[in-house]
Amino acid sequence: MPIPQDDPNDQDIYQEHVLDHYEDPYNRGPLAGATHAHDGKNPLCGDTIHVDLRLDENGRVAEAWFEGDGCVISQASASMLLEEIEGKTIEEVEKFSAEEMLKLFGPQLTPNRQKCCLLSWKVLKGALQRPVGTEADPSNTEEDEPESQTSFGGPSLGEEQ
Repeated sequence: MPIPQDDPNDQDIYQEHVLDHYEDPYNRGPLAGATHAHDGKNPLCGDTIHVDLRLDENGRVAEAWFEGDGCVISQASASMLLEEIEGKTIEEVEKFSAEEMLKLFGPQLTPNRQKCCLLSWKVLKGALQRPVGTEADPSNTEEDEPESQTSFGGPSLGEEQ
């Protein structure tokens, strides 16, 4: 993959650790035995993420897997996030902030690119609230229902400050 040379920020996005997560993602694929799941889409660019979680009896994330399609930022950040949260308690995951997600990713991003980075974070937060096999499970709703997917609206993190 050629690295764009036009904008120094573009080059920063393609740091080695970002490309490593994009090219060899952590826990990419479906998770058999998932207890929680959620889907999300960034309508601005079309990036999609699906997160499967298996929570254990002690309230910890035993396994976290994702599937998706999109840019380097959305897919690499999903890999980074799921690696980061595995083994943490639900409370620790719920406290993990957008600012911490952007710091975990690394390179500074424009507001629109922040939305790509934060997509997996928003989907993860939604997955914690959606046990598989219940009415809150997105697989039990019509695909075109807006409640079944996390979507972006309003200002980005950078625009809110």
